[in-house]
Amino acid sequence: MSVITITNENFQSEVMESDKNVLLDFWASWCGPCKMVSPVVDEIAKENPDIKVGKINVNEQPELARAFQIQNIPAFVTVKNGRISNFSVGAKSKSEILSLFRK
Repeated sequence: MSVITITNENFQSEVMESDKNVLLDFWASWCGPCKMVSPVVDEIAKENPDIKVGKINVNEQPELARAFQIQNIPAFVTVKNGRISNFSVGAKSKSEILSLFRK
């Protein structure tokens, strides 16, 4: 499955109403660590069809960044059954990101 760009318009249907676990990657184009971890997030999307992966550009979607109280990026949020299940800030390895679903 490919990465989905999450916006205010599709957030409800793609994240809150998803029948899959969701990984949200909050990022910005000027963020070096975000650029470093982006290929890892893309790999997770391709290798894990049971996980929906969405990226949220904090500059383009400031309302979503505020709603999730994002103060530092990259930030990762996991959502299960429409509820936030985990939250982590900073560049992470693939295994560290995937472990957010096991906590």
